[in-house]
Amino acid sequence: MGEPVTDLRALVERGPVLVPACYDGISAAVLEQAGFAALGVSGAGLAMSRLGVPDLGLLTLTELVDAVRPIVRRAAVPVLVDADTGFGGPLNVLRTVEELVGAGVAAIQLEDQVASKRCGHLTGKAVVGADEFVERIAAAVLGRGDADTMIVARTDALAVHGIDEALARGRQAVAAGADLVFVEAPTSLEEVERIGAEFRGRALYNLATGGRSPALPVDRLGELGYGLVVCPTVALYPTVHALRSAAAALHRTGTDAHLHELDLSPAELFDVVGQTGWLDLDERIARASH
Repeated sequence: MGEPVTDLRALVERGPVLVPACYDGISAAVLEQAGFAALGVSGAGLAMSRLGVPDLGLLTLTELVDAVRPIVRRAAVPVLVDADTGFGGPLNVLRTVEELVGAGVAAIQLEDQVASKRCGHLTGKAVVGADEFVERIAAAVLGRGDADTMIVARTDALAVHGIDEALARGRQAVAAGADLVFVEAPTSLEEVERIGAEFRGRALYNLATGGRSPALPVDRLGELGYGLVVCPTVALYPTVHALRSAAAALHRTGTDAHLHELDLSPAELFDVVGQTGWLDLDERIARASH
């Protein structure tokens, strides 16, 4: 097995690579066991799961790194992390990247929204000036140092200033050292095609279920020039749906009969996160001490 950080570059070059987003250790384990070659860590998912708040840039750098480190440590595949706006000015962005590189992430996504950011598929977004965005990317590249970590430049300028400005910001980001360009929330096939053609092989697409962008198959997106496709809701949507259903049934009936229909046991649940391996390791340590 190669190094996960380097492996992501190779995956993107072969493209398109489909990256499902997790938000904690168990969601990461389930997604990896499904056979995906890379994982993403959703900023929205972390905000909701760790803090119980919406995706408004409320997570701190410390909280982000603390959440990401165990996911990366347990994953055998490269991990892409959403770092929002980088937690401040250029020096803060530099430190953000240093911390995430130190945690072993394979790619770091930074965007051009103002600090009180919001989900890219909601209305009311605002972006910083193009020069400030380029400063963020340049700071990220400097913070990366000699690491092979990829820098993803996300721009939300399309919704604010239009497609031409978004493409221009993408070009400026590439010139500043970005490896991938993520033009968020195109609303038409024509816009999707223009973005893919402009950044062929290094364009990222957000397959945001129920959002503003066309729901296109990954293979088709690859043909259009996208090297990486993120699905941010694959863990969040089913989790919320299943919990609502299970909680309603428990509240209504006062029994766990509906949970028995899932045909799961505590042992099977713990094996999702490697219980067998941990118990084997415990036995090896015990034998070695005698």
